[in-house]
Amino acid sequence: MSSAAASKLRGYVSLAGDLRSGKTTPRAYLDETLQRIAALDPTIGAFVTLNKDGAIKAADASTARWKAGKPLSPVDGMPVAVKDIIETADMPTGQGSPMWEGTVTRRDAASVHALREAGAVIIGKTTTTEFAATHPYHKTQNPYDGTRTPGGSSSGSAAAVGSGMVPVGLGTQVVGSILRPASFCGAVGYKPSYGAINRSGSYDHLSQSAHGGIAATLADIWATLRAIADRAGGDPGHVGLTGDVDFGKRAKPARFAVLETGGWGVTSEGARKAFEAAREKLAKAGIELKSRRDDADIEAAERAMKDAQPLSLAINAWEGRWPLNTYADLDANKLSEGARGRLKQSETMTQKDFAGLLAQRKAARDAFAKVTGRYDACVTLGACGAAPVGLGSTGNTAMNVAASLLGCPAITIPLLEDENMPLGLQLLGGTDRDVELMTIAAWVAGDAFGRNDLVGSTG
Repeated sequence: MSSAAASKLRGYVSLAGDLRSGKTTPRAYLDETLQRIAALDPTIGAFVTLNKDGAIKAADASTARWKAGKPLSPVDGMPVAVKDIIETADMPTGQGSPMWEGTVTRRDAASVHALREAGAVIIGKTTTTEFAATHPYHKTQNPYDGTRTPGGSSSGSAAAVGSGMVPVGLGTQVVGSILRPASFCGAVGYKPSYGAINRSGSYDHLSQSAHGGIAATLADIWATLRAIADRAGGDPGHVGLTGDVDFGKRAKPARFAVLETGGWGVTSEGARKAFEAAREKLAKAGIELKSRRDDADIEAAERAMKDAQPLSLAINAWEGRWPLNTYADLDANKLSEGARGRLKQSETMTQKDFAGLLAQRKAARDAFAKVTGRYDACVTLGACGAAPVGLGSTGNTAMNVAASLLGCPAITIPLLEDENMPLGLQLLGGTDRDVELMTIAAWVAGDAFGRNDLVGSTG
């Protein structure tokens, strides 16, 4: 693994005591962040825009608040990178597309505005694939191996966090766009329950889309998303992410369901061996583990989510007909072949077709709910294997799409390796039971695997 990726920034919220005492300051943390970006990003290419002056101003204001003993939140002063499909008033939102490169909307998305209210430092915009789909116009490199993809579509956020340039990057997921790049880049990835974080002002309107993030620690990403939900709530009609996690006191879970999902057949041999070793470690830690061969409910859920990847892509195609049809009217030559293909697919579909797809999704969600009603969490691989070589693709989504189809919370933790590259261990929980899943993830990382550096602390 590269030396750049091996040296990470310290988690931010765990510094609360040092920030209160003045041992360190938000400005000092930002200066370190900017130094790392200057040193690493010319090669990695995680950022499309930086707002250095605005970040310095925000960090100085945060430093004054901490000195006065009046921080606005646990993330006051934390540098946060923002995926470039999420609007920012002070930076363009290009959506990873030549068609919209340099577009300034002059407003913040709900999540960005909420973070500013919480005192966070919005440092820059990170690369994304075209319209957060599949085509990577930006050739961002994996921080552990520059010949490999960082994953996508939250490519830049994953690479920025994985290389230690920032502690947190906002991301979005409709198929596998948070969990997969986090797994590839050796970072924590968290996709909350559907509707938990307000997506207003973000160009990810599809029914499986979720706002989430990639971070150095579980505590950092939880504090970031809770800061958003406290101030902006969830999607319209959803209360939003609620509750508190005590990262220092975590009870041991009792039972995990082991999931293969429809992606197991395309996982690498190294990934399967790494997962089996993790499974043995969890068993030795006292967790009861059951799979489809042991439990009829798990088998039913596995069958129901077997086609999660093609099912999700078909749902997304229908729902994405707009705005792709208007973009094609403007200039079809500025759309990738993949985008034109999705539009063509949508134009062959009918409402009746879509109704059938939604019925399949509901059946999968109902089957999964039976499993999460009896198990503390589900465990599987965070990706099909190590990040593949080449920057023309962001890798296979097969091991991540189930969480999107199901609308449930999912967390990937960089506890495994394949081909001497990072690989995540993925946990899925019951819908709207995000606090429970985050607490379990902290126990798995800290207690079962001895990686308290990935847990962090709320100080």
